[in-house]
Amino acid sequence: MKDKTKRIRKTRIMVFGTFDGVHKGHENFFRQAKKIVKKPLKSFLIVSVARDRNVLRIKKQSSILNEKKRLALIKKYKIVDKVVLSGLDKHIPHIAKEKPDIIALGYDQRDYVKNLKKDLKNKGILVKIVRLKPYKENIYKNYLLKIKR
Repeated sequence: MKDKTKRIRKTRIMVFGTFDGVHKGHENFFRQAKKIVKKPLKSFLIVSVARDRNVLRIKKQSSILNEKKRLALIKKYKIVDKVVLSGLDKHIPHIAKEKPDIIALGYDQRDYVKNLKKDLKNKGILVKIVRLKPYKENIYKNYLLKIKR
């Protein structure tokens, strides 16, 4: 006999980042994203890790860890439900594939997301976009820290 109880679809929240080492600011970023949904157990957090060549293009410097190592690093965090690599050339297809209900942006994410809402809407993807708050931004920035790798 099949279980007739309805499966409640978890709210899919997607975040983006380089994650060249993970610090308390990143951990807070993940927690804030999960808490967008009033009941965090009903949320599904997808972390999109920036591709090496996109990091170089956006930040004008290479990451210390390559994309595979950064992907593996994020997979260690239990709060994260799924980890994916971002798109190589275009960001919309990899977002569309994951079907997020909400995209949570970091307080300092600007370049990657300039026309994000418009670009998604043009592809028929309606998603709520929220901006998260910084966590001690004058302390927890990779360039200010010596991250353990």
